[in-house]
Amino acid sequence: MSAAAENATAVVQIRIESQAEADSQAVTQTRSARLNLIFAVTLIIFHIGAVAALFFFRWSALAVFVVLWVLAQNVGIGMTYHRLLTHRGYTTPKWLEYTMAVCATLALQGGPIYWVAVHRLHHQLTDRPGDPHSPRDGKWWSHMGWILHGSLRNRNGLLTRYVPDLARDPFYIWLSRWHWIPVSLLGFALFLIGGWPWLLWGIFLRVTLGLHATWLVNSATHMWGSRRFDTRDDSRNNLWIALLTGGEGWHNNHHAHPVSAAHGMAWYELDFNYWGIRILGLLGLAKRIKVQSSDHSPARILHG
Repeated sequence: MSAAAENATAVVQIRIESQAEADSQAVTQTRSARLNLIFAVTLIIFHIGAVAALFFFRWSALAVFVVLWVLAQNVGIGMTYHRLLTHRGYTTPKWLEYTMAVCATLALQGGPIYWVAVHRLHHQLTDRPGDPHSPRDGKWWSHMGWILHGSLRNRNGLLTRYVPDLARDPFYIWLSRWHWIPVSLLGFALFLIGGWPWLLWGIFLRVTLGLHATWLVNSATHMWGSRRFDTRDDSRNNLWIALLTGGEGWHNNHHAHPVSAAHGMAWYELDFNYWGIRILGLLGLAKRIKVQSSDHSPARILHG
């Protein structure tokens, strides 16, 4: 590439990052103080409910917790919101993609347009000005301060700039607007069937722990762990976060090769979410699974 072409590319990249930084700052300023207070109170209620769950233990409630954790955190957030919708690391039939996206809403982390847009913005500006949740802006900020101070706004039109694929899909527009309905209906059903134990374990404890698990990927894996790749950010591979999240903790691997459906790149890097994707592939329900090895060779495509 000539020097002129390299300079032109650099200028374009600077403009893109400057726009992304401005967008990120605008997003964090769009929620009123009143809504911030409502959201903070809601989080407090969920934490109280999570503690209360410990006094309503039943084995059936634990089973509900485990099943819904896998559906919401592993299938929903890890396999769908993150590896499928954000990075397009593989493809599935639309009916399955939509079903898995509904599972993601059970984690109560927002609608698909919001979640994917914020994560793409994070990759655009990782650990630089404008990153929605970088520890360089403070450990507390990267974990949940950014959520409490206005970043969470599911119907912000500005975010659609980063998700043109989802913003054109009527189903994702609808789900982003009404993302709270599936988990609300689930909560009513759990209470009717199993009473307070099922509700507290299946909703309050599960959602609260799930939020912190996802937030630890934003915070802890940019502070503590090892680095296989020399990326331009602070991403780390963290075993404990990987075990907690089904493989999302191999974060340095992920930032080095974002489109790879596999985050674990060694036999000892357990990646349960990727195993789920491979099972879908073996069933003929996942195609074009992109897999990156531990070197910088081109990613392999599995299952056509």
